[in-house]
Amino acid sequence: MSGLRRAASRGAAREVSREALRDEDYERAGLVGQLAPGTSPALLLVDPARAYVDPDCPLYAGVEPAVEAMKALLAAARRARIPVVVTRVRFRSDGRDGGVFYRKVPTLRVFAEGSPYGDFIDGLAPAADELTITKQYPSAFFGTPLGAYLTAAGIDTLLLGGLSTSGCVRATALDAMQHGFVPVVVEEAVGDRDPDVHAANLFDIRHKIGEVWPMGRAEEYLARRP
Repeated sequence: MSGLRRAASRGAAREVSREALRDEDYERAGLVGQLAPGTSPALLLVDPARAYVDPDCPLYAGVEPAVEAMKALLAAARRARIPVVVTRVRFRSDGRDGGVFYRKVPTLRVFAEGSPYGDFIDGLAPAADELTITKQYPSAFFGTPLGAYLTAAGIDTLLLGGLSTSGCVRATALDAMQHGFVPVVVEEAVGDRDPDVHAANLFDIRHKIGEVWPMGRAEEYLARRP
């Protein structure tokens, strides 16, 4: 074996060892609980905006595989006839309704009124009988009627897809848990511009906030509904 290959092998072994130590530490800390999904789910797609898939936009994130998975998840939810909610971000032209968030992330100007980047990605727009939530902050719950809507509909479980994993998806999953809904993030149906950041946030959601399921499990869960 060449020196380069031996070095690569040692590096891979160190990475496996580090991950094993991390998993052991989380287990020892008791961060291994699981939430059982309920019997009354809804699907929430977080910000499926053109901004993330248009290379001409500064927020382009290369998340096309997640978008295709979101479309499959949406189709499965519609077949199961569960409530569907889709969020979008819209700001006044001056951004004043975005407050500190808008000042912290100036690129949010792409979601100002009149910008095409805030439009829904083709194939992910809500149907006429599905709910659209317009928001100005990361969480779909903050300053919106989402919590009241889900409570009135008797929802106990929220399947989540959307963009991006480390931002609005994570914030929404956290608030879902804090509002008493079981958050289930569908792994393939969320995306981020950095794969390491994406993976780290899914890891943290899985251990501290809710559940992270592969697409197949989410589809099976929906298919079992009467």
